[in-house]
Amino acid sequence: MEKRAQADELQQSVLALVDSSVSYGLSFATAIGILIAGYIISKWASRAIRRRLEAVDRFDRTLIPIVAQIARYAILIFTGILVLAEFGIQTTSIIAVLGAAGLAIGLALQGTLQNVAAGLMLLMIRPFRVGDYVDVADSSGTVDEIGLFMTRLHTPQSIFIAIPNSKIWSNTITNYSMRPNRRLDLTIGISYDDDIDTAVALLLELVKKDDRVLPDPEPRVIVKALGESSVDLQIRVWARRQDFWDVHFKLVRDAKYALDEAGISIPYPHRQVVMSEAARAIKPAETARPGYDVKPEL
Repeated sequence: MEKRAQADELQQSVLALVDSSVSYGLSFATAIGILIAGYIISKWASRAIRRRLEAVDRFDRTLIPIVAQIARYAILIFTGILVLAEFGIQTTSIIAVLGAAGLAIGLALQGTLQNVAAGLMLLMIRPFRVGDYVDVADSSGTVDEIGLFMTRLHTPQSIFIAIPNSKIWSNTITNYSMRPNRRLDLTIGISYDDDIDTAVALLLELVKKDDRVLPDPEPRVIVKALGESSVDLQIRVWARRQDFWDVHFKLVRDAKYALDEAGISIPYPHRQVVMSEAARAIKPAETARPGYDVKPEL
């Protein structure tokens, strides 16, 4: 009887072990399925939200990637909670674990969290938007996306640049696209022998012929400086932001042709050395360096 009781107890233990294994195996398989489904759904939802928001004209393009990323991470967090619940972990325990894990992760990933905080500040204060041309953190380019962790740009040469948000936030930001108009300053040097008033009148007439030059503020041509080789005149005109570089390149070309036609020269850099009478009177022997022979005058 005793042996039979032991056999029955062993059989019950084996059956309990089998039941537990099957139960945990099903839970594990279900958890894996939930993880895969959550990952796929999060990516699909992020892309769907991005496409929907891009189709809305009134929605700010700067916020689109942030909203899409927040939706994706929210689905992933919910997926993680479902996986833990599948193994019988209570919600209160999950919150406690998440709090402790969040503290540990926050201490370990201070730089990453700084990028997130900087990204949120950039979105709230809006020093630039998607599509603006900016100069940030020693890089220049057109803003493609402001993400939670980094901002993506591309240069006029179509070179991709990714800059951490914290680096942008801690440095000076220059936005060339925020205001509708820009002032163009073009410096042109003329010879000291040329008439300044004639050159100024000629350049003023030239800039007023271009319809893209704004009449207000009024275009000006001023004498900026007396350089070593030239009298430096500066053209100061205002143009719309989108016309800035076209006006710049055209003025450089047309100013050269107009000055040439009027006989006004743009001098090459040069220096004029004037020797005083006292310097001329010094004999070669007096100016020679020690150790060198001086040839006698013939």
